[in-house]
Amino acid sequence: MTTVDMGARAGRREWTALAVLCLPTLLTTVDISVLILALPRLATDLEASSTQQLWVTDIYGFMIAGSLVLMGTLGDRIGHRNVLLGGAAGFMAASLLAAYSNSIEMLLVSRALLGIAAATVMPCVLALISQLFPNPAQMGAAMGVWGTSIMLGVILGPVVGGLLLGSFWWGSIFLMGVPVMALLLLVGPGLLPAARHPHPGRLDPLSALLTLAALLPVVYGLKEIARAGWAPTAVGAVVVGLGFGLMFVHRQRHLTHPMLDLALFRNPVVSTIVLLGLAFGFITAGAGLVSTLYMQLVEGLTPLKVALWMLIPAGAMIIGGNIGPAVARTVRPAYVLAAGMVLAAFGALVITQVSASGGLATLIIGLVVMYVGGSPSATLANAVLMSSTPPEKAGAAGSLSSTGGELGVALGVAVLGSVAGAVYGAAVDVPAALPPEAAIPAGESIVGAAAVAETLPEPAAAALLDSAREAFTQALHGASVINLLLFLAVAVLLATRLKGVPPTGTGHPGMPPEAAPPAP
Repeated sequence: MTTVDMGARAGRREWTALAVLCLPTLLTTVDISVLILALPRLATDLEASSTQQLWVTDIYGFMIAGSLVLMGTLGDRIGHRNVLLGGAAGFMAASLLAAYSNSIEMLLVSRALLGIAAATVMPCVLALISQLFPNPAQMGAAMGVWGTSIMLGVILGPVVGGLLLGSFWWGSIFLMGVPVMALLLLVGPGLLPAARHPHPGRLDPLSALLTLAALLPVVYGLKEIARAGWAPTAVGAVVVGLGFGLMFVHRQRHLTHPMLDLALFRNPVVSTIVLLGLAFGFITAGAGLVSTLYMQLVEGLTPLKVALWMLIPAGAMIIGGNIGPAVARTVRPAYVLAAGMVLAAFGALVITQVSASGGLATLIIGLVVMYVGGSPSATLANAVLMSSTPPEKAGAAGSLSSTGGELGVALGVAVLGSVAGAVYGAAVDVPAALPPEAAIPAGESIVGAAAVAETLPEPAAAALLDSAREAFTQALHGASVINLLLFLAVAVLLATRLKGVPPTGTGHPGMPPEAAPPAP
């Protein structure tokens, strides 16, 4: 592995390379959400069933989650630049295939290929940033810029997608990836470092298959639990995935050159940051789901207005994600991250005060505070992670962080969605006179209550809707209480497990916490 001066400061070339790396990061984030806008039109053109529509939406995220560990470890073995550029070429080809799909089956295959190609981005980009910015203070700033590109992708996805769909056919949304990845292929070989492990060992195909066999069923099962409840098929998928996960762990322990070095988890920094990503993904996904449903079904906002209101907390996340690394130059990252979690817990507390009528402003304030406090977990935490990982294992560490976030998102939607449903069901007052075919959906969700209310006379409909809105507001409170407690628990974990990591401005990146000199 090429050695570098750990205090060397990056120049214009490295910052230009960072800008190039932010583009595929932004693109893969956009691609997660933009398809939803085109779904009605492509479903009509390709005659897709409702099940096929769900799969064409979800398969991209499934394949990313299942391929992250493989791509990160592959980058450690053959070079992160090589894997990223290979992923870029694959993403271009799959984008063209998706754009000109003439059947739903062709689109499903192309979306799966897009997910596999996109899985090269997160772990390889994180590893490349750690190589480009060995200076710890600069790495923190670089991670802030990179984190901003993620949020810009979330913000710009619906906007750019809407503009394209207003002027072109549905396939045009996939063509966004072609010029971005073409630019990466053009300038990447000259800008990005080509460091690789000098003795990588052979890749174990069975381990690669086991990662897919473990992660895909778990993510699928959790999403199905969130969507349709605790059906045997969904629960069985999770159990099967966990079984393959145990097989994967067993195999790694007995390989001379394991695909994933489990010793990484013995590093307290790595294990803590992975848990942080899991927890923050859980909270943000669950909170986002329940909050957007509240805005639509209780406040009565259109999806467009909900998206516009959510730009405010998204902007707050960008600000917080850049402030955290700056503060951590002089203050221990453990305290910066833990303080952020306490602030985020206060935001969750604010959300528990949202009322069923006129609670929109309170909700937005709570989300802003929560996102500002939690956002350093994506930028500063990854900077700490990459600084505390041996260069030859940077891709694996980056893949663990990204996989933890993906699993957290799936868990958050499933668990907090189920909690919200349970609280709603216990609180809603369904008229006793309703027949079972109407009472059951009205008691299960506010969506069902709204549909049943349309069939009732005005006084009964108004009473049911008022009760449903009040019950869903209580569901929002219940989810927020869980988030509050989880934020506080994570704050304690961070303050205790990362307390030995010095401020990033002290110039000791990659040093184990116990070996770092005392911080002022």
